[in-house]
Amino acid sequence: MYWNKEAETMPREELQKLQLQRLREVVRYAYERVPFYRKRFEAAGIKPEDIRSLEDLKYIPFTSKADLREVYPFGLFAVPLSEIVEIHSSSGTTGKPVVAGYTKKDLEVWGEVMARSLTMIGVTSQDVIQIAYGYGLFTGGLGFHYGALKIGATIVPASAGNTRRQITLMQDFGTTVLACTPSYALYLAEYARDEMGIDPSTLKLRVGSFGAEMWTEEMRREIERRFGIKAYNVYGLTEIIGPGVAHECEEQKGLHIWEDHFLPEIIDPETGEWVEEGKEGELVLTTLTKEGVPMIRFRTRDITSFVPGECPCGRTGRRIERIKGRTDDMIKVRGVMLFPYQIEQCILEVQGVEPHYQIILTRPHHLDEIEVQVEMAKETFSDEVRAIEELRRRLEKKIEETVGIRVKVTLVEPKSLPRSEGKAKRVIDKRNLS
Repeated sequence: MYWNKEAETMPREELQKLQLQRLREVVRYAYERVPFYRKRFEAAGIKPEDIRSLEDLKYIPFTSKADLREVYPFGLFAVPLSEIVEIHSSSGTTGKPVVAGYTKKDLEVWGEVMARSLTMIGVTSQDVIQIAYGYGLFTGGLGFHYGALKIGATIVPASAGNTRRQITLMQDFGTTVLACTPSYALYLAEYARDEMGIDPSTLKLRVGSFGAEMWTEEMRREIERRFGIKAYNVYGLTEIIGPGVAHECEEQKGLHIWEDHFLPEIIDPETGEWVEEGKEGELVLTTLTKEGVPMIRFRTRDITSFVPGECPCGRTGRRIERIKGRTDDMIKVRGVMLFPYQIEQCILEVQGVEPHYQIILTRPHHLDEIEVQVEMAKETFSDEVRAIEELRRRLEKKIEETVGIRVKVTLVEPKSLPRSEGKAKRVIDKRNLS
C-alpha cells in the first residue's frame, strides 16, 4: 500500500532533479536566515550559487551535535519564534539538549512522512494504534500521533510506562498496532505473561513499529515470536524531524529514506569522505524542506550502509541497513572496538537465557575488563549448577569469537536486571570511576 504513490515511486532521475532543486533552495535559505550557516559557508569559501549538482554537496561543511549545543537554544532557528508552533528537544543527559523547532509546514511534512511509513506496513483507518513512546519533548510519541492522525487510524495515546495499564488497554480497545521501543515491547510481552497471566500472542496486535534504540534481527524475531506479529524498524532523530526519516516496508529489506525530504550520505567517520557504495559508514542527513530549523549535512553518528538495488515493493527512495550502532556508542576495550548490538546478537542466539542484559566496563589494576550480566530463563534457573556453568562458558565463548576479546559472563536470576519503559540502558562504564 502507498500513502503518496507519486512521491514514493518517483523515477530516480526525476527524484534527483527534485533533490537538487530543493538542496539549492535550502542552502540559500539557511545562508540568508541563519548566521551560523552563513559564517560556516563563508569560512569554507562557499556561496549558495556554488551548488550546481548533488555532487557539490560534499564541499559543504558538516553540522554536528556539538554545533547545536553551542548555539543553544535558538541559534539555528531560521524563522522568528512567533512562527514556531511546536518545540521538541533531546534529554540533554550528556550536555545541553538539542532543540528542534517546527513551523506549521514542518508538522505537515512530519505527518506526511509518518503516514507513508505507517501505510507501507499495512496500517489503515481501520486500525487501532497504541503509541507507547513518550509524549512531550521527546519526538517519538507525537511523531507517530501526527502520522496516524493523517491516516485516520484510531489513536490510543498511552505514552510510555504504566505497563499493566498498557496491556489492559490493548485488551479493552482491541489494539492492532503497537509503537514503542523494542526493549519495551519485550517487557510488555513478559509482563503480560508473567504478571497478568495473559498470552501476548492472543491480543489483537498484528504489527509493531519499533525504534529509538539499537536492536538486532534476533531481537526482532523474539518480539515477533512473543506477540505473534510482524515487527518493523523505524528510524528518526530529533535533529532532523523525529521518527519518520526512514522506515521498513513489508519486504523488511532495509529502511526506505523519504529522499524527497531528507538527502542521505554515508561517510567515513574518520576522513569525512564518501564511502564506496555498499560499505558501512556514518549516516549524514540534509533536510530539504524543513523551515523552522534547516539542517545541512548533519552528522548523525549512526553507522549503517546503503542497501544496493531496487526494493520489490516498488518504492524508489534509497534504503539503509538497520543501524548497527553510533560512533559514540562504540566501546573500546583493550584496543578492540565493539558495539553493544554484537553482544546482544550472541545472547539471543543462545538457548536458556532471556534477552535482558547489561554490559559493565571496569578498569581494575589499569586494565580494561568487560562483564556481561545476562538473565537466565526460568527453566534454566532451576537447572543443576553444572548445566548453568556449561551455559555460561558457552555464552562466553560465543561472545569472544564474535567480538575478539575475552569477556566475563555472569548469569543472574530471572527479572533481576532493570527493565526500561523507554530506551534501555545497556552499558554501564565505570572505568572513569575506578
